[in-house]
Amino acid sequence: MTPHDIETAAADLLDAEATRRQIGLLSVRHPEITLDDAYAIQARQVERKLALRREIIGWKIGLTSKVMQDALGIDTPDSGVLYDDMLFASGATVPAGRFIQPRVEAEIAFVMNAPLEGDVTREDVLAATEAVVPSLEILDTRILRTDPESGQPRRIFDTIADNAANAGIVLGSERHAADAFDLRWTGAIVRKNGEVTATGLGAAVLDDPVMGLVWLARRMDKYGQRIEAGQVILSGSFIAPIECPPGTEVDADFGPFGSVSISFV
Repeated sequence: MTPHDIETAAADLLDAEATRRQIGLLSVRHPEITLDDAYAIQARQVERKLALRREIIGWKIGLTSKVMQDALGIDTPDSGVLYDDMLFASGATVPAGRFIQPRVEAEIAFVMNAPLEGDVTREDVLAATEAVVPSLEILDTRILRTDPESGQPRRIFDTIADNAANAGIVLGSERHAADAFDLRWTGAIVRKNGEVTATGLGAAVLDDPVMGLVWLARRMDKYGQRIEAGQVILSGSFIAPIECPPGTEVDADFGPFGSVSISFV
């Protein structure tokens, strides 16, 4: 893709977010698109959001489960940016019209007390973590899920360009030391409007949620970025996304690890 193509795609995605009107698949518009192109589109949106005085509060990791990777025919996760206007308190209500097609996933969030960059190890991640927290990620898509003409579903390039489909983050109030729980066995019972809809364990995330941050730090280093102290990292979902039309309430019970909830008007 040319610099003009990247600029246009970034502008179209930001307009879609502002108007709540989805655009067509970038992978259809630009069949030659690469992962580097997709991250360049994401980075251009970051530049424009920072110019509008948005602040980066962290990062999300997506497509960490083998099931999701197989479904998309890929062998790598993806990542996106968390901004200050994406943060919701547990128990909050999302205003009507805030998102296009919101969905929710349950995850373990990491709050960092030191930066991470380069070829980090699992031990480096644990040493740089201030706390682990129960969380929900709110997904939205500014790109159509399927091309109406060809029937082609979104590809990883579309997802990455669209900020890895990130739209919001909900943090529980409980905080734990990174080594207080075996995060592979830490999971949640997730209810939608009071009914159990999904269950899962942290092991679904690259066999260990900590390894998500290892992947992220190494991925970011390739693009001259790093995880900063104070940032929040969503390590990846261990459940399938839950559709959240108006009137939905989602509650995730992590047992002794804590709980977190969100409602949609």
